[in-house]
Amino acid sequence: MNNKSFLTNLISLILLLIGYVTNQQVILYCGLFAFSGALTNWLAIHMLFEKVPGLYGSGVIPARFEEFNSAIKNLMMEQFFTQENISRFLNKEMAGATNLNLQPVIEKIDFAPAYDSLLDVIMNSIICSMFMMMGGTEALQPLR
Repeated sequence: MNNKSFLTNLISLILLLIGYVTNQQVILYCGLFAFSGALTNWLAIHMLFEKVPGLYGSGVIPARFEEFNSAIKNLMMEQFFTQENISRFLNKEMAGATNLNLQPVIEKIDFAPAYDSLLDVIMNSIICSMFMMMGGTEALQPLR
């Protein structure tokens, strides 16, 4: 049972029945108010998404989906992704990154395979003849 609304509606109906059978007015009214609220919420949600013939305003979400979509997009772009908010976020993130020391990691990495692959790609490309005029593979040694 992973439908929470079904569970709460069932509890409110059980309270209503217990209050009616035992003639306990407090329990009866708790169940009655909870169940009427549950029915009202169910009807309201149903009317938002489904067109009910004869009821004005029902089916408003499908009927105005593009307007809702555009309004939500504008709200997100104007309220959350402002220049000020983005700057504040980046400054906060960059302030935390200053403590990050990558030097030990960089020292442990062997860049020789990456350099050899780069050299291989260049020497097998169209610009190989240009590099040969500039000194060949010796011209790329400073990159190592």
